[in-house]
Amino acid sequence: MNEAEEMRVDKWLFTVRLFKTRSEAAEACRSGKVRLNDSPAKAAKPVRVGDTVSVRQSPITRTLKVVGLTGRRVGAKLVADFAEDKTPPADFEKLRLAKLQRSDPTHKKPGRPSKRDRRLIHRFTDPGPA
Repeated sequence: MNEAEEMRVDKWLFTVRLFKTRSEAAEACRSGKVRLNDSPAKAAKPVRVGDTVSVRQSPITRTLKVVGLTGRRVGAKLVADFAEDKTPPADFEKLRLAKLQRSDPTHKKPGRPSKRDRRLIHRFTDPGPA
């Protein structure tokens, strides 16, 4: 692994898989969702080993301690070698509850009626033989 003394915060967020693309990480920095050592971070701000990075990902704020730096995006199993997650467990519970509310199986989006629905609608609206 290529160990450097510092690297851009947007690049580090991308390499530890917090964002799918580096441009998404840079956009999060521009919009004020990323904090480095409790101060707002621009995308090019250098991050060093031992720094604390907080990222606001609705509905929680992920807090990570920088353990290592790398020039390449790492696999999900290797993220622990470069970032230590300091996010409180209560936040993960809040995230789990938010996901459950979003995936409510009883709420169905209205769309095109099925064949059965169409027959019921015609039966209800058709005046019948005159």
